[in-house]
Amino acid sequence: MADSAPSSDPPRKGGRRVLWPGGLSARLLLATLLVVVMTNAIIVPVLLATRQREWLSDKIAAGELASFVVSAAPQGKVTANLKQQILKSAGLVAVNVQTEGAMKSVLAPAKLPKTVYRIDLRQNDPLSELSAPLETLFGGGDRMVLVIDRPHYVAGELVEALAPDAPLQSILVDNFRELLIGALFTSVMAGALVYVFLTFFLVRPVQRITRSMERFRVDPEDPAAHLEPSGRRDEIGRAEVELDRMQSDLRAALASRARLAALGEAVAKINHEMRNMLTSAQMASERLATSGDPVVARTLPRLERALDRAATLATNVLDFGRSEEPAPQPRPTPLRAALEAAAEDAQLEGRVTLATDIAEPAQVWADPDQLHRILVNLMRNAREAITAAGDEAAGTVSASLAVVDHVSVVRVTDTGPGLPERARANLFQPFSSGRRGGAGLGLAISRELAQAHGGDLTLVETGPAGTSFELRLPGAPAAGARSEARRAPDIA
Repeated sequence: MADSAPSSDPPRKGGRRVLWPGGLSARLLLATLLVVVMTNAIIVPVLLATRQREWLSDKIAAGELASFVVSAAPQGKVTANLKQQILKSAGLVAVNVQTEGAMKSVLAPAKLPKTVYRIDLRQNDPLSELSAPLETLFGGGDRMVLVIDRPHYVAGELVEALAPDAPLQSILVDNFRELLIGALFTSVMAGALVYVFLTFFLVRPVQRITRSMERFRVDPEDPAAHLEPSGRRDEIGRAEVELDRMQSDLRAALASRARLAALGEAVAKINHEMRNMLTSAQMASERLATSGDPVVARTLPRLERALDRAATLATNVLDFGRSEEPAPQPRPTPLRAALEAAAEDAQLEGRVTLATDIAEPAQVWADPDQLHRILVNLMRNAREAITAAGDEAAGTVSASLAVVDHVSVVRVTDTGPGLPERARANLFQPFSSGRRGGAGLGLAISRELAQAHGGDLTLVETGPAGTSFELRLPGAPAAGARSEARRAPDIA
């Protein structure tokens, strides 16, 4: 049975792997067999130890019975022939009974064997009991075992029974063979049953979910990729329901994205044509500037501001509509030069000027082009805020640099009237400008660029005394590091 559909992805490169089944079914089968075998490996020694203890207890009982026979004989004496018959029928070599601290030999051979090992049934040591069968099985032949236990049928303190261990060894070998065959049979049967059970209730549903995800990844519109929930109320059923919901949500998102992509393409074309028309309008306004008509002189500044806002809006919409910003290419970049270039493009001149005490060699770790776009957006917003206040006094946009925990912190502060309350809540949300005529895209784009560097752009404070933004960029290159000093291109 195939466990899953093969993936179309190329195999990963790596070292040589140990042979191991890749399917979930095969792994579950091997895991089940391993668990059953380990369980039997624990049970078999326990069963062998129990069987050996039973045999030894029988020998103690036989020794006590033999002591009864001897005590019933006249004057407690039996003939050598009767002694041999009693020992042979009991399977013993000798029997000793300890009474009142004195060990009495009830039945003893003419010559005791030399190879004897002791097993004391009075001790309750689990490790000794488990290891005793191993000693019997692998200790060699022609040995004698001396069994010691408390008497159960005769008066005394303990009973010793000496017996050959060959019969015990034979019994343990037969039992071990039977247990081994039973363990193999139970392992195969348990493994097969668990394999069938898990395959039906776990593996097949997981395979179904996996195939649905693979097909959905290849073609989200493929009807075969849809997973119909089975109605189960366990974790598998929950996974099926969540996958069905996720596929539905992704299909809706992909459809919406396709519509937005088509709309974005149409907007890009409209923006392109609009910029051409705005360019023509700006050229016409330049010609009107040469006119001596006083009415034209009064209305021309308003026309120029309107055209400038329209051109900026078209540019920002195009920038924001890009499907993906190019990944930044950070390098040591002179900050003062970047600030001066951005101030020039943001038209900080006349009433609004740039003020900074950043040294010429100071650098930040950033993509020069993207840093330029961030600074231009901040400075343009500051200039528009200051000029919109209507105050004829000069305004200032100041910039400073600090290094905190190997992070370059660039603070841009203006002397404008501050941001209104309604603008602060959605300050970095696109199309949420709190300023009349603004598109609300400059700060959103700037923050995305800062976060792409691994940093961030945040509002520090705002009020009647002005507004401060903080740009954090990871890294603080040395002043003498190789830098990129070229001027960033215009974005408007």
